[in-house]
Amino acid sequence: MYHALYASPVGKLRIVADDIALKQLWLPNEVERRAPDADWIESVTHPIIASVMHILTEYFAGNAVDFNTIPCEPEGSEFQQAVWQQLRDIGYADVVNYGTIATAVGRPRGAQAVGGAVGANPIAIILPCHRVLGKDGSLTGYAGGLDVKKALLALEGIPYKESYQEKILELPL
Repeated sequence: MYHALYASPVGKLRIVADDIALKQLWLPNEVERRAPDADWIESVTHPIIASVMHILTEYFAGNAVDFNTIPCEPEGSEFQQAVWQQLRDIGYADVVNYGTIATAVGRPRGAQAVGGAVGANPIAIILPCHRVLGKDGSLTGYAGGLDVKKALLALEGIPYKESYQEKILELPL
């Protein structure tokens, strides 16, 4: 396995790939609490890692990019794989909700299960789970933290509603 750190506007990201595909992309909170495996090789010149760095640079420069040019092989259950494939189909600056994905993977009442799979996405940003909002267009959470999700949505010009929970936290005591 190969890995490299990428300094992004939302913080340090760790890119993890093998010789065939991107396997993981860690968000800043994950970079802070996890270390790469001892046998991983650090390389910014590895072809897949270099390709991911290039597309992330374009993305963070505000350019509409197609993340599907990056070969991805996340590890997960069959259900998670189906959900993650739906994430790949969300275009730049587009959004979907959990219910839409649940219907697309054949579990129309499985929005919560979809939420769990989205939250377990090992390839953040490239498999754009930040583009999944609540049914009413609200933020519902993000494994990398709501500040990162808000920054990614703002970068793409995607409007959203503050979540009910977030509004409660903002009320003066």
